[in-house]
Amino acid sequence: MSERRIGVIMHGVTGRMGTNQHLARSIAEIRRQGGVALRDGTRLMPEPLLVGRNAGKLRALAKAHGVERWTTDLDAALAGKDEIFFDAASTQLRPKLVGRAIASGKHVYCEKPVATTLAQAKALYAAAKKARVKHGVVQDKLWLPGLLKLRRLRDEGFFGRLLSVRGEFGYWVFEGDPQRAQPAAQRPSWNYRRKDGGGIILDMLCHWRYVLDNLFGEVRAVSCLGATHIPWRWDESGRKYRATADDAAYASFMLAGGVVAHFNSSWTVRVRRDDLLTLQVDGTQGSAVAGLRRCFFQGYADTPKPVWNPDIPQPIDFLAGWKEIPDEGHDNAFKAQWELFLRHVAGEGAFRWNLLEGAKGVQLAELGLKSWRARRWLDVPGLKA
Repeated sequence: MSERRIGVIMHGVTGRMGTNQHLARSIAEIRRQGGVALRDGTRLMPEPLLVGRNAGKLRALAKAHGVERWTTDLDAALAGKDEIFFDAASTQLRPKLVGRAIASGKHVYCEKPVATTLAQAKALYAAAKKARVKHGVVQDKLWLPGLLKLRRLRDEGFFGRLLSVRGEFGYWVFEGDPQRAQPAAQRPSWNYRRKDGGGIILDMLCHWRYVLDNLFGEVRAVSCLGATHIPWRWDESGRKYRATADDAAYASFMLAGGVVAHFNSSWTVRVRRDDLLTLQVDGTQGSAVAGLRRCFFQGYADTPKPVWNPDIPQPIDFLAGWKEIPDEGHDNAFKAQWELFLRHVAGEGAFRWNLLEGAKGVQLAELGLKSWRARRWLDVPGLKA
């Protein structure tokens, strides 16, 4: 069996997401399985080059995951022969980094948001198109087992006519106050500083755009209210700082076909639901509730008929009327998309989750922030290739 090696510059992998999802659970796992199988029987083997500012962290990561190459010299990495540049660093730095990679002739794959403004995101797409490089944006939630099960129900016509989608996302991110012996914050401090590209609207509305567009209908309008519920936090060095970015977002969307969607996104909520993200989809013929991995459904014939009477204990066990879709051995969502992108670079198959799709996410976040300021609904114009 022949093997084809492909160099992948991995920038920003010393961060939580870059280390866990992209290096450990995607590229390192693909290497352990012997690469990605191509149609002609060739195994496409990614050869990562870890790039960052902290030599000690890079050296430790490389050793832990059996990676031979690492460097703190980004210029040298971009000047080398590696074919792909991947970025998982902070949002504010991404447009410049991805732009440099495109100018160097690299195919690019990056985390989202791809930029902090729509103008930057559109410029990246235009540059990649002009340079004729292949490009992709991480849209991982489309490959989560729970959402794949929702897609299956939709494709089978289970819902009938779609009516609404309700999403609940978030958890309590600790402020990190050392004087109160709080646990360290689970997210980096720049997430809560607007000048550094932070804010849950910019972060999460990019996710909800591709989830809604791909599963339930193209987003046509948005109304969003943001909030900074926790005004002070403590950074990685234990220093107190003012949180200037939104830490919660309450957003409603109108979709193609008249579907109504609403998502609550918050880093200031305590979880009393099945998962960190839950989606309830209601249709004329049935409903489903999905988390990251599990999915429950209830058809029309199994729908209970409750009667309002607050003076007696509820006689209906509402949870008992739902059935669960069994697991089918789905792979890690990030790894699944990485494999598709690697095949795309190798010349096998289209890859539609590109920089234009990433720009759509930034567009919705930008409109969400504008809606918050204006306190009104805003239309979402189409973006053309």
